[in-house]
Amino acid sequence: MAHGEYKVPSGKLVVVDVEVDDGLISAASVSGDFFLEPDDALGVLSRALVGQPATTPTATLADAVGAALRAAERAGEITGPVAMVGFDERAVAVAVRRALGFSTTWDDHTIEVVHPGPLPPALNAALDQVLTEELAAGLRGPTLRFWEWVEPAVIIGSFQSLRNEVDLEAAARYGITVVRRISGGGAMFMEAGNCITFSLVVPASLVDGMSFEESYAFLNQWVLGALADVGVRAELSGLNDISSPAGKIAGSAQKRVAGGAVLHHVTMSYDIDATKMLEVLRIGREKLSDKGTRSANKRVDPVRSQTQLPREDVVAAFAAHFRRAYRTVEGSLTEDELARARELVATKFADDSWTARVP
Repeated sequence: MAHGEYKVPSGKLVVVDVEVDDGLISAASVSGDFFLEPDDALGVLSRALVGQPATTPTATLADAVGAALRAAERAGEITGPVAMVGFDERAVAVAVRRALGFSTTWDDHTIEVVHPGPLPPALNAALDQVLTEELAAGLRGPTLRFWEWVEPAVIIGSFQSLRNEVDLEAAARYGITVVRRISGGGAMFMEAGNCITFSLVVPASLVDGMSFEESYAFLNQWVLGALADVGVRAELSGLNDISSPAGKIAGSAQKRVAGGAVLHHVTMSYDIDATKMLEVLRIGREKLSDKGTRSANKRVDPVRSQTQLPREDVVAAFAAHFRRAYRTVEGSLTEDELARARELVATKFADDSWTARVP
């Protein structure tokens, strides 16, 4: 039998063992440390999976389990209304997908940690595309890459309007380059030393069956632990943000590509000059408060002020936490990857037709 396990975040463990014959689930057994009433509903969970095609998506499997439970209630096949505590139909479906190899866990992967020296911002943005496409093509494994740069830049989201987000005259006055990235989300104001940025490229199987909101929470979970290591109490907020009592710390963005790869990008405020940021970015006072400050004359410095650590020490602590949490190897960028990224800079990321694709 194929064996799959899924630990519900802040919930219980669900275990599913299944057999497959001629492409259909022919036998199934659901177990775990969850709570389920009435007791005889457990058999309904297992029987609901039998006969389902082995390739059934997570949502369809979850619907089948839910429908079987409701039908058993109506028919009086179980001794009372169903109560599932610490898990749900979707958790059963995810465990099935893991058993059948369509859904994976962190333990199924070795992640390459890459931390090159300073690169031009446009090249950093291009590398996101290169590494994500390489993973989808099977040419590279999962990768965590920390950004470093010297030149100041504004990195805008894939769908943002250039003129609505950036004061181009102010950007030119400060020598700031504007780059559009492939992931969505908001603008990043980046000077050397003012923020912490990293990109995580993983197989889509790692977030199989998760909604976008769930995948953001899942891929940001380790960041909360890393922040705790440096003395910052943080939590997930909204769809894609990380916040502390002092205000917003970080925002994240994703891009999914054909072939089954996910780019998850995080930018964290370390010590931003809010006065300059307000001149370059068209950010209202309400949005500025979301970034952890109420005054344009203050620095946005939630990580620096709360940790009292140099930026490089915070980055090192993040990398160390990730290495402890997951199976990793030290990695580097290849010459072919850098050459492909430089080609994309010339043909896309430094080209006005891409930067101003949403004028």
